[in-house]
Amino acid sequence: MFDNNVFIENSCKNFELDGKVAGFELKTNITYYRSIPLSMVNDIRVQVDGEEVPRESILCSVDEIDWFTLDEMETVTTYKWEYGEPLIIRVQKEGGLTKGTHEVGLDVITRTAYIPVPLAGRKVRTVEIA
Repeated sequence: MFDNNVFIENSCKNFELDGKVAGFELKTNITYYRSIPLSMVNDIRVQVDGEEVPRESILCSVDEIDWFTLDEMETVTTYKWEYGEPLIIRVQKEGGLTKGTHEVGLDVITRTAYIPVPLAGRKVRTVEIA
């Protein structure tokens, strides 16, 4: 329904922790017209060059201060993912993405009020890592 909101263009980049590249991150907008608590994020999947990223390697944040695993998010009701504000998705991968071109896919699946089935959005982008 809102697939164009999935995977914000030019948002994929490597990130550093303690001076070392610890993985890569990308951003997504909500695939619904209202905000939802993080507990209503049903699943997030990331693929890089055709390979699925392990679920346990994914962290998410709405404020870039507090980060949650996908399993932790199931119980997070005090943080809301607001419409128009990106959710930041980090993939923990030592060294991040190598320099060059990669095909990165993102699936975002949410549960929402009044709709009995999860809403799923998917976007694949070709990204350039400098």
